[in-house]
Amino acid sequence: MNEHLEPRGVVEVPTQAETAFQGLQSFEALVLGVLAKSGLPTDGILVGLDERHVLMESTGFALAKLPVDKRGHASYISKMIIAGAVGLFDAALNYLWDETVLELRKRVVNFDLQYFYEVAEKSDSKRKDLKDENDLSKLDDQKLLNGCREIGLISDIGFQELDLIRYMRNWASAAHPNQVQLDGLQLAHWLGACIKHAITLPYDQITAQVKKLLAKVKEKRLDDGVIKEISSFFVNLPPVQADPLASGFFGRYTDVTTGPETLDNVRRLWPDLWKQVSDEARYNFGIRLGRFRANGDQEQADLARQLIDLVNGATYLPSEERAWEIDTALDELIDTHNNWNNFYTEPPIARRLQELVGQHGDIPEGLSRKYVLGVIEVFLTNGNGVARDADPIYQDLITRFNPSQASVALRSFTDTVIASKLQWSFPQEKWAELLGLIGSKLTGRSDRELFDAVQVFPGQPHLLSKDPEIKAQIKRMEG
Repeated sequence: MNEHLEPRGVVEVPTQAETAFQGLQSFEALVLGVLAKSGLPTDGILVGLDERHVLMESTGFALAKLPVDKRGHASYISKMIIAGAVGLFDAALNYLWDETVLELRKRVVNFDLQYFYEVAEKSDSKRKDLKDENDLSKLDDQKLLNGCREIGLISDIGFQELDLIRYMRNWASAAHPNQVQLDGLQLAHWLGACIKHAITLPYDQITAQVKKLLAKVKEKRLDDGVIKEISSFFVNLPPVQADPLASGFFGRYTDVTTGPETLDNVRRLWPDLWKQVSDEARYNFGIRLGRFRANGDQEQADLARQLIDLVNGATYLPSEERAWEIDTALDELIDTHNNWNNFYTEPPIARRLQELVGQHGDIPEGLSRKYVLGVIEVFLTNGNGVARDADPIYQDLITRFNPSQASVALRSFTDTVIASKLQWSFPQEKWAELLGLIGSKLTGRSDRELFDAVQVFPGQPHLLSKDPEIKAQIKRMEG
């Protein structure tokens, strides 16, 4: 018997992955053939087959975390995967961001839309145009992300992940001319981030309680037992969560359409919530009162004054009318900085802010931290390049920082928005420049020690706040 006879009829069946790869090859040949026949460009149009194959193989891991009941509605994810399979990664990233925005808007609507508007839109005049869910599109993506972070719908880590996708969508997708090369693993990772942080992230305990609280406040007049229960919830509420809630209460109370039952509820809860609110937020309420008066909204100004007087908060009213002008200029500058064509529209607003600061000297105490962080945010750039006509103005404003403001600037890497920016190369370069501008202004021993630690930190600057030694130094400074 011949032991070397080969078995007959054995056919190697290609694996599913091999079949998919062959299908991609055939489709690419067909499409590029049609383009070539039509005289259209074919070089560099589609991402390579290997990267597409990586994306198709990797998306399964990300999709495994998406509940089955949600998959039937995720049409933009379908479009993303199809675009990626075709080889149009820039379009795929665009669809992924569309799905992210859609899901964040759903979270907002399911939480409390009015509260979201009161926190996300800092301009009282612009907020008047925000009534229902159809108006969500009036908020740019940056405000959507910031608002979701402030009210607890996404975590700080989730904010940084999604903000990076937003940035890449702006500068590396089909939404904007670019030469950036994306790869399959990146797209699959970002899909996973969208699912984790925008679609499936559960509310934390405090956010869930705030949702219930907001519903109770506007349902009916609360009895003494419920008021006491809610007030006890405020006791351990940190400012990062108390400030947005107070802003929401303040906005609801100063809305002239709010019913008398809700007004009563807010008045009864306001003193206990006020105890947990930061000085920065308290000063902001005084500034908003000044804005109402300046804009001729006397009824809203009267309502705002009622809340401030209820807690003996007159010391938080601005000492000069220019406070609201500086605050308005800061908000407008940040909005413009995060919008298209900012290189051209940003400098005039920066010059107006410079004039306000130069004419009157000191920044009002209640605005100091917001002012410093705002100037640093625009100085670090939007990640795409330096606004040349505005950059000298920001340098001038930074050189005018006093030691206290320089100390805030040094610790600005602990701010979520600033930390997110510091993931990118341009802001990292500007961060080094910032340290050079403020170094000589730091007079306190603890500030100098922190400055030295920051300068020798071996990692990227967005990781500064995670370093155990630096965290301990900041805790000692703030303790």
